[in-house]
Amino acid sequence: MRPTLLILLMSAALGAVACGAETPAPAPAQTAAVAKKVDPSTTGTISGKVSFTGTPPAPDVMRISADPVCMQALGNNTKSDAVLISADGGIANTFVYIKDTMAEYAFDVPTAAVSLDQKGCRYSPRIFGVRVGQAVDIVNSDATLHNVHALPMVNGEFNKGQPVQGSHMTQVFTAPEVMVRFKCDVHGWMTAYGGVMAHPFFAVTSADGTFSIPGLPTGEYELAAWHEKFGTSTQHVKISASQTGTANFTLSAAK
Repeated sequence: MRPTLLILLMSAALGAVACGAETPAPAPAQTAAVAKKVDPSTTGTISGKVSFTGTPPAPDVMRISADPVCMQALGNNTKSDAVLISADGGIANTFVYIKDTMAEYAFDVPTAAVSLDQKGCRYSPRIFGVRVGQAVDIVNSDATLHNVHALPMVNGEFNKGQPVQGSHMTQVFTAPEVMVRFKCDVHGWMTAYGGVMAHPFFAVTSADGTFSIPGLPTGEYELAAWHEKFGTSTQHVKISASQTGTANFTLSAAK
C-alpha cells in the first residue's frame, strides 16, 4: 500500500472515532447573588457615647492675620476646633461607623446632596459622612478666595478654587474610603474629613459625644470610632430586632 493512501485511511479512521465521541455538556452558568433590601421589621439600633480619658491636649492656635476677611470672622489667635471635649468628657466630631461592607444588601443612594460649607474661614461641618455615589455640594459662603483640595487615598484627588462668594461645586466619590481629608491651600488651618460609605450605617458624634445608628439588620458587626487626633477604636456589637444596643468608646491622646 502506498504511503499516501495509508495516511488517508488512518485520518479517516481517527475522524470517525472523534465524531462518535460525546461532546461534553457546557458548564451551567453561575447566577450572581442578588442583593436584598433591609427588612425594617428585623432591624435594631446601636447608640452610645465617645469619651476622652486623661488630660485633654491644649488646642492648637490658628494664625490667620494674612486674610482680612478671615480676621474679621475669627480674629487672631483663634483656637482650632479639631478637638472639642464637653465638660463631662464627651468627644464631638467622632465618626462612628459599621466597618462591615454590608455587601449582601442593596441600599438606595440618597438624592439629596451633603453640604460642605466654607463659612467664617472654617469648613462646616468639620466631620461628615457621605454615601458612595452621593453628591457633595461644596459652597463658598465667604467673600474671599478658598480652594478645596481633597486628598483621598482610594478616590480621585481634586483641587479646585472658589473665588466667588456664594458659588457651588459638586463632587461625587466612587469608592468607600474612611477618611478623606479636605484642606484649603489658601488658609492652612481649614481642614475637614469625610467618611465615604457604601451603606448608611454611620454617624458623627454630637457636642456631648453621643451617637445613634438606627435601622441595622439583625446580626453581629464591627463598630469603629474614628477621631482625627485620637485615632480609631473598634468593638464587636450584636444587633437584635426592635432593640437598642449600647456601645461606648473611650479614646485618649496616646492613640
